[in-house]
Amino acid sequence: MENTTRNELVFWFDFGSNYSYLSLLRIRALQRDTGLAVCWRPFLLGPIFKSQGWASSPFVLQKEKGAYVWLDMLRQCEKYGLPWRRPSDFPRLALLPTRVALHAAEQPWLGDFCERVMLRNFRDDLDIGSDESVAAVLLGLGLDAGAIIAAAQEEANKQKLRQRTAQAQALGIFGAPTFFVGADMFWGNDRLDDALAHGRSRAISSSA
Repeated sequence: MENTTRNELVFWFDFGSNYSYLSLLRIRALQRDTGLAVCWRPFLLGPIFKSQGWASSPFVLQKEKGAYVWLDMLRQCEKYGLPWRRPSDFPRLALLPTRVALHAAEQPWLGDFCERVMLRNFRDDLDIGSDESVAAVLLGLGLDAGAIIAAAQEEANKQKLRQRTAQAQALGIFGAPTFFVGADMFWGNDRLDDALAHGRSRAISSSA
């Protein structure tokens, strides 16, 4: 069970996930409207797919589903007013930015970093996994890219990411984005609003 408070929404996302892109670009504005705290949980979906016997995203493995998803992404981005370019490489490897985001869990720049990585992938169709690409994002935020990348690549942080994957599997996460409000799980960008409404309802009932 995910350990959360009544006023908290836990947001599990993968930088290579197109539907995570939609949620990540929306979540901070929605958070301000609801007053819920958001706990960011970057993770790697690939090991979970692999444990299910999939070598890649189902959007790649299942031709018809993949064709539908790219049409759906156009519609969803138009709906939310978000920029969109179908990535020429999908799903992109995102090990390093995930390690950086995990290392930066308590940093005030975490949200900005995550948004910029997502925009590189799904707006600009650029690599997000190399040292150079991650450094470009960090430097764009006025941060010490070398020091942050070095810290993110330390063995202790690598182990934390392995533990994060194990935690995701223990929680029954099978896709991204996934949201938790207490023990209640919501899967998919189209359930973000429901998760926030559920969290707001719990917060109101607990203060009544």
